[in-house]
Amino acid sequence: MTERLDQPRELAPLRLRPYYDPEAFGRLSERIARFLGTARFIVYMTVFIGVWLLWNTLLPVKFDPYPFIFLTLMLSLQASYAAPLILLAQNRQADRDRVQYEQDRVRAERNQAEIEYLIREIAALRLALGEVATRDYIRSELQHLHEDLREDLRDGAARH
Repeated sequence: MTERLDQPRELAPLRLRPYYDPEAFGRLSERIARFLGTARFIVYMTVFIGVWLLWNTLLPVKFDPYPFIFLTLMLSLQASYAAPLILLAQNRQADRDRVQYEQDRVRAERNQAEIEYLIREIAALRLALGEVATRDYIRSELQHLHEDLREDLRDGAARH
């Protein structure tokens, strides 16, 4: 909508919560969930943890010594974000599946109605074909008529 220059602007209501696009956030969560479910992610995490452990056990400069509390904290944080993102992605997929199921159901009902219509049309055609004279029937009737005419001509010639 374009702004009118002859009227003062209306101030937008003050929002205390930040705005986010739920659809964009949902798409992002699906991408993350798709990545978390790959072998590539497992390899990356294994390499990351391996480097972390080697760095903090073998090198003289250790930023996270033996009980690896910081590593545990990071893995817990990653898991605490991964679980809801995966659930969100599953919910979105379930919604898409529900919509797809409904569309499939409507399409199947439409197809069933069309099939029933075609069955009725075929039955009507079969009934109509039962009443139609075939080529062989017409040919035999014409032969009978031809024979009857010959007999009538012979009988007429024999009388005169």
